[in-house]
Amino acid sequence: MADPLLSIRGLDAFYGDFRALYGIDLEIAAGEVIAVIGANGAGKSTLLKSIAGLIGKRRGTIDFAGESIATLAPHLIVAHGIALVPEGRRLFPSLTVEENLLIGGQLGRSGPWSLDRVFDLFPDLKARRDHMSTALSGGQQQMVAIGRALMSNPRLLLCDEISLGLAPIVVREIYARLPDIVGEGLALVIVEQDIQQALRAASRAYCLQEGRVALTGKASELTREAVSAAYFGMDAR
Repeated sequence: MADPLLSIRGLDAFYGDFRALYGIDLEIAAGEVIAVIGANGAGKSTLLKSIAGLIGKRRGTIDFAGESIATLAPHLIVAHGIALVPEGRRLFPSLTVEENLLIGGQLGRSGPWSLDRVFDLFPDLKARRDHMSTALSGGQQQMVAIGRALMSNPRLLLCDEISLGLAPIVVREIYARLPDIVGEGLALVIVEQDIQQALRAASRAYCLQEGRVALTGKASELTREAVSAAYFGMDAR
């Protein structure tokens, strides 16, 4: 693998006294897509939040583009080029589609993503640019959440459960846009419970089980049996 854009070593994360991650090691190169899979409570969202600076109590190293970001505040991590699409979308309900998107571009990072570019990626949003975000379908809201993150022109995009609660046809539509997003040169981390969807989109995968990496490898080479064993914490024999 090329020199990693993101390198994590020995990452522990805590909620108060509860330890959620145990010694996580993870790497991703520029332009690469990796999937992080696992059951509910495995630590997937905690991993993304730790990278984004949203978990205050953590140990270990997190290096991005050769610089340590482990102690940086979330807004500084965004300024460095990491954007999170949070689970549940978390749009601003009092704002329109366009206003939600423009918030993502407030830092003024240079790059290929602009309002028009996001509307090209998700034409449904252009037709609804003046609609309140609460008037959108779940799939359209997810498109806004992704577009808002892209507006910060990240080098690394973290997507947390982007298929959660969406109809399969909508999930396929969103995943069909991922090659266009990665085609702009950014790296992508997909956190998913939909194992097959995630593995189809990724080149490599990490499976978490109770806060630990239970399995990692090329997505195309991971067998159903190995993934099932790691996912559920069972003996693969």
